[in-house]
Amino acid sequence: MTYEEHGHQGGPVPPPGCPAHRAPGGGGPQDGGLLRLFGPEAEADPAGFYEKLRAEHGEVAPVLLHGDLPAWLVLGYSANLTAMRTPSRFSRDSRRWTEFKRGRVAADSPVLPVIAWQPTCSFVDGEEHRRLRTAVTDGLNRFDRRGMRRYVTRFSDQLIAGFGDGGRADLVSQFAEHLPMLVMTQLLGMPEEYGPRLVEAARDLVRGTATAVASNEYVVESLRRTVQRKRVEPGQDLVSWLLEHPSGLTEEEVLEHLRSVLLAANETTSNLISETLKMVLTDSRFRAHLSGGQMTLPDALDQVLWDSPPFMLVPGRWATGDTELGGRAIRAGDMLLLGVAAGNADPVVRPDLDTPLFGNRSHLAFGSGPHECPGQEIGRAIAESGIDILLTRLPDLQLSVEEDELVWRGNWMSRHLTALPARFTPPGELHPQRPADGADTTVSTPAPATAAPAQTPIPGQRSGTSATVPTTPTTPPPPPVPPTAPALPPQRRGWWGALLARLRG
Repeated sequence: MTYEEHGHQGGPVPPPGCPAHRAPGGGGPQDGGLLRLFGPEAEADPAGFYEKLRAEHGEVAPVLLHGDLPAWLVLGYSANLTAMRTPSRFSRDSRRWTEFKRGRVAADSPVLPVIAWQPTCSFVDGEEHRRLRTAVTDGLNRFDRRGMRRYVTRFSDQLIAGFGDGGRADLVSQFAEHLPMLVMTQLLGMPEEYGPRLVEAARDLVRGTATAVASNEYVVESLRRTVQRKRVEPGQDLVSWLLEHPSGLTEEEVLEHLRSVLLAANETTSNLISETLKMVLTDSRFRAHLSGGQMTLPDALDQVLWDSPPFMLVPGRWATGDTELGGRAIRAGDMLLLGVAAGNADPVVRPDLDTPLFGNRSHLAFGSGPHECPGQEIGRAIAESGIDILLTRLPDLQLSVEEDELVWRGNWMSRHLTALPARFTPPGELHPQRPADGADTTVSTPAPATAAPAQTPIPGQRSGTSATVPTTPTTPPPPPVPPTAPALPPQRRGWWGALLARLRG
């Protein structure tokens, strides 16, 4: 397995082992002498880097982020749970961050998109958190697995039809990176035509390309149009449920929560699908267990969530006052990074990393405490159903390259498989049609649908009801995302512009 270096801001990065990787000074997060959490040394082998920090610092290690901003990386399993479960000591409100107050965070800092305060339940605590989160969880809990599986089946079949005849596919770019967004657009009540374009925008946004800001504006504008439509024509979908919830969310709060749900669900579920498929195709133990019936697909997902969580670390928590964690003196306003992957590998809870953890869901991948991921069951349902359908349709699926040829692209929060090349027997050859004598023997594969029927079963509708929801928009869908920055209405200032305006005072 190899690592493909991700682009870094701030000029050339010194080679691994160079003294320049350590800043001068003492040992605390505000004193220097710290390892940087970005660059080849940290990102080429994250697990090894975390263990190096654990050996030197214990449960909590001082580190530097981009721009040499100081933070604490929580490595211990128990210390992570403490930080997650005690908002009175470790708040989600990033406005507490000392570096913000000192004006040390650059307006183009790569940490801003994930730590800058937003009006969502992820960045507040107490009663305001309960108000916002209740609306989100009530909406997400109205979906059931049976309904979601109908959507997963439909889109999985469409994706497989797109590459199935060739007998070869890249399961990352042709399956894992598309399926979650296609399903989520339906759960949010967006027109089906939005799905493929939102996939491209979301991928561009997460990768931090030159058009990432424009892609973010495209996502927000697409959601804004959907909200406007749902105010007039509500349906059985998350957008409508947030708008009508008694918590009384403002339009900005609705938009920001929808954006967070859409992007987080897409990124985490895409990674979960890719890593699980990689494990199934490369680890003989798991392949044998799956085919022999000794391990279920949910067990395989749990193992991946322990070994390769979608996010290796999650920012952040901010100390509400001077306190202590893992033997470290934490000052008010210090930022903590939750080391999910490091906590999952803590030798205190996993002395032998090779021991399977079938059915054990006490991993940290979805967090814990009041800010535990509210959409984890939806993500699991999409990943589990999608992989099950793929393996059923393509039962002899195999990796078409050597395992050590697989490449990951990394950043300070996560790493992603760039490709998962596979080969298989085309479905038409596995189950050839047998026409009557004299009939046309050509087998045609239906093209992926480009538009849903006028009425589509509601994915969250419980059995015994017959309600349907139109999927055809009453207003034209937004234009496709082009290779360059998408054109957007000039009179609206998007999320990113508002963010920069707040930072600049």
